[in-house]
Amino acid sequence: MTFSEKTPVSSTNYRGTDRLILGIVLAVITFWLFAQTTLNIAPTMSADLNISNNINSIAVSITALFSGIFIVVAGGLADRIGRLKITNIGLLLSIIGSLLIVVSPSGTAVFLLAGRIFQGLSAACIMPATLALMKTYFDGKERQRALSFWSIGSWGGSGLCSLFGGFVASTIGWRWIFIISIVVAIISYLILRGTPESKVVSTEKKAFDWPGLIAFIIAMLALNIVIGQGSGLGWLSSPILVGVAVFIISAIAFFIIDGRSSNGFVDLSLFKNKTYSGATLSNFLLNGAAGTLLVSLTLVQEEAGLSSLQSGLITVGYLVAILSTIRVGEKLLQKLGPRKPMLLGCLITGFGILLTSLTFLLAKEYIITAFIGFTFFGIGLGFYATPSTDAALSSIPDSKAGTASGIYKMASSLGAAFGVAISAAIFYGLSHSKGISPMAEIALGRTDNVNVRYAAAIALLFNVFMVAVAIIAILYTVPKSDSKTAVK
Repeated sequence: MTFSEKTPVSSTNYRGTDRLILGIVLAVITFWLFAQTTLNIAPTMSADLNISNNINSIAVSITALFSGIFIVVAGGLADRIGRLKITNIGLLLSIIGSLLIVVSPSGTAVFLLAGRIFQGLSAACIMPATLALMKTYFDGKERQRALSFWSIGSWGGSGLCSLFGGFVASTIGWRWIFIISIVVAIISYLILRGTPESKVVSTEKKAFDWPGLIAFIIAMLALNIVIGQGSGLGWLSSPILVGVAVFIISAIAFFIIDGRSSNGFVDLSLFKNKTYSGATLSNFLLNGAAGTLLVSLTLVQEEAGLSSLQSGLITVGYLVAILSTIRVGEKLLQKLGPRKPMLLGCLITGFGILLTSLTFLLAKEYIITAFIGFTFFGIGLGFYATPSTDAALSSIPDSKAGTASGIYKMASSLGAAFGVAISAAIFYGLSHSKGISPMAEIALGRTDNVNVRYAAAIALLFNVFMVAVAIIAILYTVPKSDSKTAVK
């Protein structure tokens, strides 16, 4: 049976609601919990596979990049051929990607990079399709509750990934992370079996926007290469300048093609809705703050001698905070509307990241400060997650739920990809700079690593800057709400 997009299925006529939520959450964490562990275990993987830091940085960010590139396409396909079908395809791609990473041989990054690309394509399928399923099968408070659990799977998974990855890598080996991911994907598929399909019923056939997609892919790949390789090759080197030119030309081509097309693969008309635009832009920027995890955890591993498990323990407060405050964000949404909890979440997140940038402290003092910082980071994201997602989805028509969800989650993935890539570029680039570091006068303890600590501080402050821009975006786009407009 196929349900029209205009017919949400409640618990009265579809009894598998809690089962559906569980299956969806398990599907979502194949990316956020398992694939994202590379933010913490990157040094371990690099040493075991004998690959360079530059290649390893690409492997970390390429999953989110490919997810961001194809997530809108997958969202549109989910609307047309079925959200459940695309979710199942995503689970299959996750299994293939994890398997390639598990069998990656030492001395080559081919299997690793291929597996990470498949994981990105998997996330591109799963995230918009499952969000659209939530919108279709739930309404009102039930939808907000379902979105809270979805957020627990995504934001909560991202909070647990560092600790989980560090524990598994330090005990039974990092490859087991992806073996367990395969098992979880299979369980998710089995739970979701029997769920009624959901898609937009339409007799209109539209040609796919291949020119727009190709221009977008070229632009995003060129930009990622420029960011990831600029410090190594030189920012004014010929390959980097060519990459910048390719990005600019292809980006202009994309906006011209999709701006004139009534069937662009990115529906630019959605951004005429200010609330949707603000929620999507702030979502991009807050996900970009994922670079905080990479920089801070790499710093304490390489300079303070912590293992991946020990560094993962620094994020325990982040995990507990985000899991305990996501439902609080839901209640704030119902009482105040989306604007205030989104702003409050951003302010707390920015303060938390600011604490992690105090790298001039002694190692023990920094570890304690970073622990507190990550806890505030988690509280802020917990307040922000559900109000932002609901603001984006409730402001667009039902017929574009899959496409709009895809663009919203594209912002998540591209934000994480570029946030990690830029943070890594700043960190590794400044780490090898010559001369006296500006931090030399205030740095406590060791002086032989002042340049590295300074590089980490600048990279982390860049993440604070992104959060500040997110606050400005929310202030100018998301309307004020009062108790009369909030959901009761």
